[in-house]
Amino acid sequence: MKLHIVGIAGSLRRGSYNRAALRAAAELAPANTEIKTVSLQDIPSYNEDREKSPPESVADLKASIRTADAILFATPEYNYSIPGILKNAIDWASRPYGDSAWDDKPAAIMGASISPIGTARAQYHLRQILSYLNMYAINKPEVLITVAPEKCNSSGDFVDLETREHIKELIEALVSWTTRLKKAQLITY
Repeated sequence: MKLHIVGIAGSLRRGSYNRAALRAAAELAPANTEIKTVSLQDIPSYNEDREKSPPESVADLKASIRTADAILFATPEYNYSIPGILKNAIDWASRPYGDSAWDDKPAAIMGASISPIGTARAQYHLRQILSYLNMYAINKPEVLITVAPEKCNSSGDFVDLETREHIKELIEALVSWTTRLKKAQLITY
């Protein structure tokens, strides 16, 4: 059985280290796994007045999430938390009430930052949100990519072997977790 994982980066920046982390994850994923990254570029600001007839970009995002076996988040840390664009996309895909695309999805979180601290606080906040959304986020391994520019080549791809190994371990854990949940029939979709 091939697993389909949707990757979501919380950064819109052209040279995003978090999108680079998702590219590395796709390269390092097991043979039975496909990671497809969705863009948040065209997701408008959440507006409750439009939640029952959302813009096409939001409908596409929700459809991608619904058909995924699992979700892989890659988030930077802005002001001790997740970026607004990521929270905005999460809000859109969870609405209207009772129609959340996130419900019962296995998930993993990683993050890359230019700082020596990484994205621990943002990941903690994201984990709180996922708990409310009834998602099954794995706890370990944690992937906190610190001083990201030093771990990338001139094309912006992660070449640091230790970083790549951590990403690979995370993807393998997510695949294992998702497979276990499916076999136990704890998740259905």
